[in-house]
Amino acid sequence: MTKEENEVRLEKLKRIVSTLPEKPGSYQYYDADGNIIYVGKAKNLKSRVSSYFHTEVDRFKTKVLVSKIHDISYTIVNTEEDALLLENALIKKYNPRYNVLLKDGKTYPSICITKEFLPRIFSTRTINKKWGTYYGPYSHVGAMNAVLDLIKKLYHPRTCRQPLTEEGIQQGKYQVCLEYHIKNCGGPCILKQSYKDYLRNIEQAREILKGNTREVLRQIREEMLRLAEELRFEEAEEVKRRLLLIEQFVAKSEVVSHTIDNVDVLSITNDEKVAFINFIHVSNGQINQSFTFEYKKKLEENDAELLQLAIVEMRERFKSHAKEIILPEEVDIDLEGVTITVPQRGDKKTLLDLSLMNGKQYKFDRLKQAEKLNPEQKQVRLMKELQDLLHLPKMPYQIECFDNSNISGSDAVAACVVFKKMKPSKADYRKYNIKTVVGPDDYASMKEVVGRRYRRIIDEGEPLPDLIVADGGKGQMEVIRQVIQDELNLDIPIAGLAKNDKHRTNELLYGFPPRVIGMKDTSELFRVLTQLQDEVHRFAITFHREQRSKHALHSELDDIKGIGPKTRDEILKALKSVKKIRESQLAELTTIIGQAKAKIVYDYFHT
Repeated sequence: MTKEENEVRLEKLKRIVSTLPEKPGSYQYYDADGNIIYVGKAKNLKSRVSSYFHTEVDRFKTKVLVSKIHDISYTIVNTEEDALLLENALIKKYNPRYNVLLKDGKTYPSICITKEFLPRIFSTRTINKKWGTYYGPYSHVGAMNAVLDLIKKLYHPRTCRQPLTEEGIQQGKYQVCLEYHIKNCGGPCILKQSYKDYLRNIEQAREILKGNTREVLRQIREEMLRLAEELRFEEAEEVKRRLLLIEQFVAKSEVVSHTIDNVDVLSITNDEKVAFINFIHVSNGQINQSFTFEYKKKLEENDAELLQLAIVEMRERFKSHAKEIILPEEVDIDLEGVTITVPQRGDKKTLLDLSLMNGKQYKFDRLKQAEKLNPEQKQVRLMKELQDLLHLPKMPYQIECFDNSNISGSDAVAACVVFKKMKPSKADYRKYNIKTVVGPDDYASMKEVVGRRYRRIIDEGEPLPDLIVADGGKGQMEVIRQVIQDELNLDIPIAGLAKNDKHRTNELLYGFPPRVIGMKDTSELFRVLTQLQDEVHRFAITFHREQRSKHALHSELDDIKGIGPKTRDEILKALKSVKKIRESQLAELTTIIGQAKAKIVYDYFHT
């Protein structure tokens, strides 16, 4: 599109915007081909749509959307709630490119009560409302199976798939199956259980699936008392068994106060591209639905905008008519007869925290699944987590860690290990013999090694690390800072890993002056940092042992010019020690290693 064509396009759009009414409604943006690319809603259409065309709009993705708009249409409605519902319907119908994309939960199972003459109750992942009424979906299959198991024990609904009809039952066309004989079915197909009694059981099962267990318990208690008054004690005992089963189920599932009734709870957990919104419905003091949806963000939508969409979507999906919605923040939404609550304490805050915990767990589970398919994604996540934790200018792709090792200053060595993408890069490990420090001085040794390491990297033009980690606390960090910042004038972030009295890593330090960075010691990132520290310690100790072993095995014969390892080993094998070699006569040495070499050895010890 030329500059002139773009100016014509914008003029046309501004003319449309100038004529928009100041009323609630839904607006639609079209591309050059006439396709709807975005659907929105507004309390005031003119004000909302004109905001897209302000010159101060600085969100990149919004600018991209505006550059694609070639036409605008709108629909006026009476209330903001109607605008929300219309927006939701149009998004589902047209699936616009720039709208938030709801990743549907159709793969999760629901419970179906069929519309057959004798309804069945079963779980399914296929939704066809012609078959029956659906309850769910259930994101936690265990919870769904617990409800199904309860209904099976209470009401014994039929499991056979044959299409039973009233006429066929009256004519005796059917025969009972094994389920009847093992007492998993009451046999309504042969009138062993009356049609009225079977339907009453199905209705009670329906109430349980809705979460109305109090009403079911009330009905069962009344039935039990009636049967007892009529002296039908065996039947009363069976009803009592049902009562106890439901009470046990409620005791396990009831997690909120009895004072909270008919409430929706929503919370949101974000990452860069996806929002995870958890929905919980509470009825009669009991959670009867919990589900987490994924929304793929398209235009850098904020939490309030996403929650608006989710409220409409979830209330419609779960047929909720709750008069109160609990949210983590205020949302600009006006639903008739509905109160928005942002709790700060008490039972409602506990419920909101529970919803948030479910959303975070769902996000974690999704990340785990993705990382199994793409292990590199896990490394990127950990790098991003460390970057956010320390407020680093970029992700720490290359991390280097230093450690010293010596015993009373002898065989003093140091080591540097390198992690790339949170994994050991052993080809980049380096060992150092301490050259300028006399005696056990860890700080001076660290200063020498860090200086040697990065001066060489600078000279050779190799890439510098994104983060340096000291195996130690504030002292080690300060020594590294003196070399990196004061002497070499480099800008490399420096962290430290400090240990407690039990020699276990317990603190991550960062900044100058160093401060403790809060991090759970059970987290994945903490385990990786501990691995980094353990690895540099192992590498330094191993190198130190190698150096000590070399010195321990060194013989004075190694210092004699003209005597190689083979001759050394030969003479040591014969005479056992350097002392005996020193005391031996030339003739004796000659018989062992020959005249020329014997003279070299003899002259070394006697001149």
